[in-house]
Amino acid sequence: MIKFLHTRIRVSDLEKTIAFYAKLGFVCTRRTDKSPAGNQLAFLELEGNEHFLELCYSPEYKVAVPEDLMHTCVGVEDILAYCDKLENDGIEIWPGGWREKFADPANSKMAFVTDPDGYEVEILQRG
Repeated sequence: MIKFLHTRIRVSDLEKTIAFYAKLGFVCTRRTDKSPAGNQLAFLELEGNEHFLELCYSPEYKVAVPEDLMHTCVGVEDILAYCDKLENDGIEIWPGGWREKFADPANSKMAFVTDPDGYEVEILQRG
């Protein structure tokens, strides 16, 4: 069987990006100061997941993420509580009016946040 193991993204500030994803629940499980290609790497995981996010930093690489290039997605049990926590941690949830939207059972329970480099993270309520 083939498994999807990780996704790598380029970042402009490794510490700032690790701190952002920590607010989403990710844990930095290991780091390397110099990969074979000379990059600094950080590996972020969510408890109970095999797939991980690899952050890649190189001081000479200019990160410019076009809007809507790609996104990652996390599934949560209670999206309202999760988004409240993120908002209390200073992370902007979009689109605006998400609380009102979630109150209507006919609406899907989906929101987004944007990381420091412009990568979007979709948040979906599971179940």
